[in-house]
Amino acid sequence: MSSHQLQVLFLDLAIILVLARGLGHLASRIQQPPVVGEILAGVLLGPTLLDGALSDTLFPADVRPVLSGVANLGVALFMFVVGLELEATTMKGHGRATVAAAVGSTAVPFLCGVALAFALLPGHEVRDRATFVVFVGLAVSVTAFPVLARILTERGLSRTAIGGIALATAAFVDVVAWSALAGVNASVGAGGDHWRVLLMAPYLAVMVGVVRPLLRRCLVPRDRPAEPGPLKFAVVLIGALLSAAATEAMGMHHIFGAFLFGLIVPREGARALRADVHDRTSHLTSILLPVYFVVAGFQVDLGGVGVAGLRELGLILLVAVVGKFGGTYLGARAAKLPPRSAATLAALMNTRGLTELVILGIGLQLGLLDNALYSLMVVMAVVTTVMTGPLLTRIEAGRPKSDTDADTVRERIGAAP
Repeated sequence: MSSHQLQVLFLDLAIILVLARGLGHLASRIQQPPVVGEILAGVLLGPTLLDGALSDTLFPADVRPVLSGVANLGVALFMFVVGLELEATTMKGHGRATVAAAVGSTAVPFLCGVALAFALLPGHEVRDRATFVVFVGLAVSVTAFPVLARILTERGLSRTAIGGIALATAAFVDVVAWSALAGVNASVGAGGDHWRVLLMAPYLAVMVGVVRPLLRRCLVPRDRPAEPGPLKFAVVLIGALLSAAATEAMGMHHIFGAFLFGLIVPREGARALRADVHDRTSHLTSILLPVYFVVAGFQVDLGGVGVAGLRELGLILLVAVVGKFGGTYLGARAAKLPPRSAATLAALMNTRGLTELVILGIGLQLGLLDNALYSLMVVMAVVTTVMTGPLLTRIEAGRPKSDTDADTVRERIGAAP
């Protein structure tokens, strides 16, 4: 890079961080997740304002590839953290309530999304109609596990019965969504070399059967709990990056490799080590992810949304909210959870956040979404995440002090097989 390009890059990174931090702080002040403000920062720095003049001036074409590389590193580390946060114990232990809510939160919005895809087809050029239909179904059925976990913590729900069900349900939904998305990516993302995707099977076997035991032997001593440290963090980080590179080479997206490596990091006897890795990586992603939001915002142009676009946006929002909220609520009620607790769970599962943005980015990269539809889906991700806080406040406002709903939830969990 030339000296001038370096100057522009450093200036761009500073602008991105200032705006993302500022809007993230403002979002927190109005009781919204900071990620909402950070996503808005990306949209504001994109082509929506001033017909792209601001974006083109601040982020010239010769600097954007470097920003894209930084953004991909940020999202890879984010997906590693998502995998690291998922616990096998999180997805079990809550009986039929979790199973019913997870099925409702996955199947109903997916089917609604399939119907939405058929409604959107006439207005958009799609090269693979079947894959497009499946992708839209996945896009409206996802839940942002990291954002949901933070909302539970901020509202003091993380150690409650309904908080445990919400975490277990979101973990199940995310695993299903990422697995299905891997299948979508495999079908259209390997170019003409689809044979490379077949390497995923032996790769998974090696990761689980060889790399996981080696990690445990390297990181967790037999006679005492694992102690954190810079060297162990470096080992884990290098492994995540190598895994991301491997899946990218196989024609899959690099996020799958990073996510998988987070899943195989040792759990037993490594609580302090995992907490240290989580904290260190989160510090990196807090700097790198705002760059991802801006790079994603380069493709979001809301300036040309006309009446037809607003109609599509209304339909997308209706399907996303009703499908997710309604499916989760019906599933929870089928497990005999009380109405208010079922509504709380449904509101929590409706949050999408950065997870949705990552999925939409993959869809755009694979050519499954055009820029217009991508822009509308990003708005849906923001709106549904913003809705979560006010919905929870409204639902919880009428809860009696005796909290009979919570008692009933505990009874249901205790009675579940």
